[in-house]
Parts: sequence; structure tokens; C-alpha cells
Amino acid sequence: MFRYLISGDIVSAILFLLSGVFIVFCTLPIHETAHAYVAYKLGDNTAKYQGRLTLNPLSHIDPIGGLMILLFGFGWAKPVPVNMWKFKRPKRDMAITALAGPVSNILLAFLFMLIYNVLLVTGVIAGYSTVAVGIHFFIVQIISINLYLAVFNLLPIPPLDGSRLLNAFLPDRIYYKIMQNENYIMVAVLVLIATGVLSTPLSWIADWLYNGLSWIAGLPFRFLG
Repeated sequence: MFRYLISGDIVSAILFLLSGVFIVFCTLPIHETAHAYVAYKLGDNTAKYQGRLTLNPLSHIDPIGGLMILLFGFGWAKPVPVNMWKFKRPKRDMAITALAGPVSNILLAFLFMLIYNVLLVTGVIAGYSTVAVGIHFFIVQIISINLYLAVFNLLPIPPLDGSRLLNAFLPDRIYYKIMQNENYIMVAVLVLIATGVLSTPLSWIADWLYNGLSWIAGLPFRFLG
């Protein structure tokens, strides 16, 4: 958002902010509810009893993580509590539960790609009117942030979802040693993202995913244009 403000593009800054609000109040709750729902279905009712099996954003919003989304386009919600020892197959089921969040982001991005194509074919966002450009910018931002969040969360580092996937393949001794340094690792990751060292490859992967999903989402509309 700061980039748009500095360049004097107030309209784009407002649209970026609005897309961030959507992510905070809709995307992040869906992401966390996906974790809670899959964990519940696999035998862990911890999240349900703590009121996290809900789409109510107030149950999931982390103030700092939400502010990061609004300002920079990436951030986090409050992690859903999961007790892997309630699973029948702890490591496998923990990995499936962890994967549910990023998958929900990818599915949301794909859904908005389909919506975008419907609006394009029906002429709602045809041309270069202020409304058309605004809707285009808003939808593209939602898609991009969802995919970036999916890629970011799949990093195999604590406390991100990817670290839970890593647990399925690492010996317990090594995994627990990594988890002991969770806070230090996360601070280092945020520094690397802020300095662009990590954000560049993450953006490249998210763009690759964007292009692939966009091609698939456009297939049903190829013959309607």
C-alpha cells in the first residue's frame, strides 16, 4: 500500500486496502477454519472446543498479522490449536490438517479467477472505465494475496503450515529440535521477506501458480469470448 501512496495513486492504495480487508475478514478465517474442520474430521476436537471451528473472523484475527496484511499484503491469523496425539495416525493426519489451510487459499484464488472470467465474458469489466479497472484490480489483488499466502505458509519452517508437513518426514528428535527455535526462525524469515531476499522467490512461485491456475480457470470460457 505504501508504494501506491508514495506514487500518489490514492485509488490503488484504497483498493489494495479493501482487498486486504477482504483477506483479513474472509480469507484468513476460511484458512483457519479449514485447519479446524479437517482436524475435527480426523479425530481432534481441540479447535472445536476452543471456538475455532467457525468462520467468525473475530475468532481468528491476529492484530499484528492482520495489520501486516493491510499494509504489506502478507500476514497471518491466530494459529488453530491442534493436538496431533488425538489423531489415529498422528504424523499423517497432522500433515493433512496443515495442508488444508494453503489448499483453501488456492481454491479461493481459483474461485475468484472463475468469477473474473465470468465478469469478463459478460462485459462487466470490459473496457477501461473506472469501475472496470477497479474491479479488475480488486480481484487480481485477492487472487495474488491468496496465492502468496499459500506459498508462504507452505515454507517448511515453524510455525508455518509447511513445518507440520515436514514433521511427516523427519525423525521426531530432529523435528523437535527445530521447533525449539521456532520464534528465532520466524523473526529471521520476516527479516528476509522485508529485505526482499525471500519475497522474490516466493513471488516467483506464486506467479507461476497464478499463471497455471489462470490457464485452467480460463478453459471453460475459451469458446465464449
